[in-house]
Amino acid sequence: MRIVLVGPPGAGKGTQAAYLAENLSIPHISTGDLFRANISQGTPLGKQAQEYMRAGQLVPDEVTIGMAEDRMNQADAAGGFLLDGFPRNLAQAEALDGFLREHDLSVDAVLDLEVPEDEVVKRIAGRRTCRNDSAHTFHVEYKKPQAEGVCDECGGELYQREDDSEETVRKRLEVYHRETEPIIDYYKSKGLVVTISALGKVNEVTQRAMDALAAKAA
Repeated sequence: MRIVLVGPPGAGKGTQAAYLAENLSIPHISTGDLFRANISQGTPLGKQAQEYMRAGQLVPDEVTIGMAEDRMNQADAAGGFLLDGFPRNLAQAEALDGFLREHDLSVDAVLDLEVPEDEVVKRIAGRRTCRNDSAHTFHVEYKKPQAEGVCDECGGELYQREDDSEETVRKRLEVYHRETEPIIDYYKSKGLVVTISALGKVNEVTQRAMDALAAKAA
């Protein structure tokens, strides 16, 4: 299957993408991973992306599209893939369709993870990160540390990252509504969208998604 995963920030896309890709035996293609890999390997596209990022500018669509196409051309993606973070806007969605058409392929399903906006804010703004190790993360409601403000793992100070503040989260949601949400309507017009609730335990959401994809494929 060739699946596009969409949903607002805080919907759990990265977590669900990893589980779904494993269950479906297809590669999880994440925009973040593509950028990191291309930059660390010093590819021409990675160098272009880094120049824009260093200048504090958005990476142009053509660079992102080029990275995604390179990845989809790799052998492990021949039988399908799950795209996470791409396409991010209509131009990228149209480019993806064009790329797949050239290979006599198409998107099989678009999985839309639905989360109420207030829940998104609660999920992200409630995160707390350890100053000693950013891999140690907690949440003021969902994963409380034993001692407030102290990391259970190493005793480091827990803090709220600047990009996890409520103001920043609401700005990210505005960008999502403006730039990414239109691709849902684009794919709905093609009959490809499957919408599920992303509320509940991780395994419950995964099962919901697997059931919805199976029904779509039937």
